Amino acid sequence: MEKTVYLDNAATTFPKPNKVYEEMDKFYRNFGVNAGRGSYKLAREASNLIDETRNKLASLVNYDRSEKIIFSPSATIALNQIIGGITWNENKTVYVTPFEHNAIMRPLNYIREKYNIKIEVIPFNKGSFELDISQLNLKFSRNFPDFIFMSHVSNVTGFILPVEEIIQASVKYNSVIILDCAQSMGLIPIDVKKIKADYFVFAGHKSLYGPFGIGGFIDNSKMKLSETIVGGTGTDSLNLKMPDIYPGKYEASSPNILSISGLNSALDWINDIGIDNIRQKEIKLTKTLVEELNEIHGMKMYLPKNLNNHIGIVSFNLANFNPNELGQMLDQVFNIATRTGYHCSPLIHNFMNTENIGGTVRISLGYFNTEDEIYYLKKCFSEL
Repeated sequence: MEKTVYLDNAATTFPKPNKVYEEMDKFYRNFGVNAGRGSYKLAREASNLIDETRNKLASLVNYDRSEKIIFSPSATIALNQIIGGITWNENKTVYVTPFEHNAIMRPLNYIREKYNIKIEVIPFNKGSFELDISQLNLKFSRNFPDFIFMSHVSNVTGFILPVEEIIQASVKYNSVIILDCAQSMGLIPIDVKKIKADYFVFAGHKSLYGPFGIGGFIDNSKMKLSETIVGGTGTDSLNLKMPDIYPGKYEASSPNILSISGLNSALDWINDIGIDNIRQKEIKLTKTLVEELNEIHGMKMYLPKNLNNHIGIVSFNLANFNPNELGQMLDQVFNIATRTGYHCSPLIHNFMNTENIGGTVRISLGYFNTEDEIYYLKKCFSEL
């Protein structure tokens, strides 16, 4: 097969919808000026696009405060803004799940080394991935959860975490909830009013099908974060302090108008297709993938017991193959792009017992994959 079979959509969805490419080129050629830094027509058009994109994203997640959607260059930077904006001391206890990405774990480890905070891991069953709610309630009662950081969907296993159940267990402790939606927003319906997390972090280039360079967070909290990035905003320029209003308080520097235009078009595409239709297609592809891989001798997949809580991402190992070597063979011999190794997730490999074997091979599906590509993948395994 000459064309690359791209199966690394958890890293970034690719390709993007055609309208994303088309509108980014069109907008940047006609309105690619510095938004918020001038009162002339072109600058107003660029500013209007930013406001429009906030409104479209707010509509996607049923949120009525679009000004509290903060844009940043990536989900990682957004998480650093949140974590760096919290007032820390040694009495604070943070809970994470075994499924967290280093975009959460490395900033939290930095804070732990600086302030001696306590980090606890939410208990899940290693065989089924099911939440151990009784053990969690016991842990909460012994070490009150000040903050809870959770992936909505694991970037290694595709497991959809029971975030609402965990949030409910934390209600009486008034915990601050930070939900990493990098793998879910645009794919799984998210209702900010129902989930009741304080911060929802998004990455434009993943399940939102936009470009690199645009991410951010939705601030649904009563807590006010300190600024971690300060600088020009285009307003109140004689004031050496950042503005005390949203979104300017957290959006220093010139906005990436090109990437925002791409996200704007991607949100239109999601609305046109419909989240339910996008998800149903991915569910169908995932079911086919799991069924086909199950027929391969020596295949071990790392899946939740309840496959209704799973979508799009399958990590596996094949007997007698190192994950990295297998990934290289799939790429070099068969032109199949997968991800191998530890996938920027430091806790899950101890959880899955893959820490000492080089991690896993990860296949992650997207809307533009096909069943024929899955059948081709299976055929390639038969030729190893």
